[in-house]
Amino acid sequence: MCASHLKKNLDIAILEGNSKAGAKIDISGGGKCNITNAKVKANDYKGDKEFINSVLKDFNNKALLNWLKKRGLNPVMKKESQYFCPNSAKEMTNLLLKAKGDIPIIYNTKVDRVSKESKKFRVYTNRGIFSSNRLIIALGGMAYPRVGATNKGLEIAKAFGHTLNTTYPALTGFTLQKEQFFMKELSGISLKAIVKVGEREIFSDILFAHRGISGPAILDASLWWQKGEIEINFLPNFEIDSIKSSKKLLSTALPLPKRASKAFLNTLQLEDKNCNKLKKDEWQSLEKLQNYRFAPAGRFGYARAEVMAGGVDTDEIDSSTMESKIIKDLYILGEVLDVTGRVGGFNFQWAFSSAKVCANGINNDK
Repeated sequence: MCASHLKKNLDIAILEGNSKAGAKIDISGGGKCNITNAKVKANDYKGDKEFINSVLKDFNNKALLNWLKKRGLNPVMKKESQYFCPNSAKEMTNLLLKAKGDIPIIYNTKVDRVSKESKKFRVYTNRGIFSSNRLIIALGGMAYPRVGATNKGLEIAKAFGHTLNTTYPALTGFTLQKEQFFMKELSGISLKAIVKVGEREIFSDILFAHRGISGPAILDASLWWQKGEIEINFLPNFEIDSIKSSKKLLSTALPLPKRASKAFLNTLQLEDKNCNKLKKDEWQSLEKLQNYRFAPAGRFGYARAEVMAGGVDTDEIDSSTMESKIIKDLYILGEVLDVTGRVGGFNFQWAFSSAKVCANGINNDK
């Protein structure tokens, strides 16, 4: 994206670690690439809001969609507000490859280290040493190591004196403490819930999995969670009073998959009997399903995480150009920075917005 916006008279090369471009794009969004969202705000991201606002306004979601449409890609909206490629994520990869024009991509190039000597960067790789007046770090984070993701971008930034804020896998599932192991037995069941993490409240699907809990609501929660408890309302928009006089079995009356109802009743030590026969203390126990609190054991890890949270401290980056404030002519973009969006196309938007800001910064540099 950055290369496609740079002036054509510049001498540019893209060093690519893989044998093909866009490996992470191709597998994203279930193979459809969740490009952006209809509503993109700084509050959708973890990071410095002023910095994020500055970058997003230069190339926002509408500008991105217009740019794509001019080049023949008309993203389709799904899941209320998320834009995807109409057929395949490869449409996005192919568009970017075409948009960059004649700029060469040097594939299978593994970067070892980078130095700066007498105003020139020297990039040491398995294919020799490349030198340039300017260097752009757009290496992404550590999520999805199977497609070549590494911490090399962080290593380079740190070697140049940049501060790295704590990194962790985000937009991933939670592993469970022993007390919540019963949820593993519900593997494959999905349901709507409200997940609260600190001040954040997320209403979306939860998926019970072999390793713990996942699904969009949990993925979002994993971005904001540090340590301690989260709270889940397994019965959103449901009035428990509405079934108190029912003659149905409790497991049948609850608006949950039957297997989930029985597992929850079991963990609450409630007998599955006719609703109208429950006592006051039993109803009070049932109410815990609307504010079920527990501490996750941890996250699933980078192999299953959609993104890396944390990274290069944005206080050390100029938001109008993406240039390092520490090393002149060094630019850092995308996921390497300590800016992470929630589920729904926000991280691709961030990558593309920061790429455009960087290109503008270089193009306008006298």
